[in-house]
Amino acid sequence: MPAPRLRTTPLPGIGVQYELTTRRHDTLSVIAHRDGARTLNVHHDDDPDSCALSMRLTGAEALSLTDALLPNHNSPNLLHTSDFGLLAERVTITGTSHWNGRTLGETQMRTRTGASIVAVMRRAHAIPSPGPEFRLRGGDTVIVIGTREGVDGAHDILDRA
Repeated sequence: MPAPRLRTTPLPGIGVQYELTTRRHDTLSVIAHRDGARTLNVHHDDDPDSCALSMRLTGAEALSLTDALLPNHNSPNLLHTSDFGLLAERVTITGTSHWNGRTLGETQMRTRTGASIVAVMRRAHAIPSPGPEFRLRGGDTVIVIGTREGVDGAHDILDRA
């Protein structure tokens, strides 16, 4: 079977559309909007006007989906947190977030959820093990590790507008 081909089509004023036709002749398309959002569409090749699925994703949701499709956990030296009932997830701080400009200590994350903030991604830089005095900014991506319940609690806290 030949390698799948990804077609790219510029959409002026909107972004870029990527299309992949599967071996079953379904077409998956992703529209990468200029604002960072993504629209995922699925249709059959025999009728490209009928869409079986259309879903708009935020940039953070698209990133999570990318992690699921292309996990980069293939290093034999990497500790899989799931082996211990733990998981790590990303949470993005928005510009309108309650936490924009506040310190990590103010979240009381570990006390309230048992989860830990192990790093913050700011622009192209990683800030490992930020202390309680670390001040969050809109656009930061916080890496949280803990149990499912703890990480869900972290999302609840950090998603506060």
